[in-house]
Amino acid sequence: MSIFLKRTSGVGKFLRQAISIRHAATSEPSAIDPDAPVAMENPFEKPRQECILCRGNIDPDYKNVRLLSQFQSPYTGRIYGRHITGLCKAKQEKVENEITKAQMCGLMPTYKKTNEFLKDPPLFDPERPIRPHKY
Repeated sequence: MSIFLKRTSGVGKFLRQAISIRHAATSEPSAIDPDAPVAMENPFEKPRQECILCRGNIDPDYKNVRLLSQFQSPYTGRIYGRHITGLCKAKQEKVENEITKAQMCGLMPTYKKTNEFLKDPPLFDPERPIRPHKY
């Protein structure tokens, strides 16, 4: 038992000395420390990708049929998915709801794209999706 007490008392002295040295070392901040870390931006961070509608600050509306027809297939009338359009989740849902609303109001056809809008410049290439898919 006495050996155990002597051993702990030695460790206690050592810890007290280490703590006092540590406090002494950190209590005086040096003005210029060449080994101090430098604050900088991450050079490997990729720039954040924004969707077309967020970049242009465009809010889709059911009355803007020309814009909504860009996100609809000209042959089947089907709405393109996010992996093809490159839209963010919020804007994709908004576009889908607005297309459905325009179709219910009779402003857009449901089975094919309006012939007036077939020659519009495309916002994306449906044959080359942004993210690959299994089909």
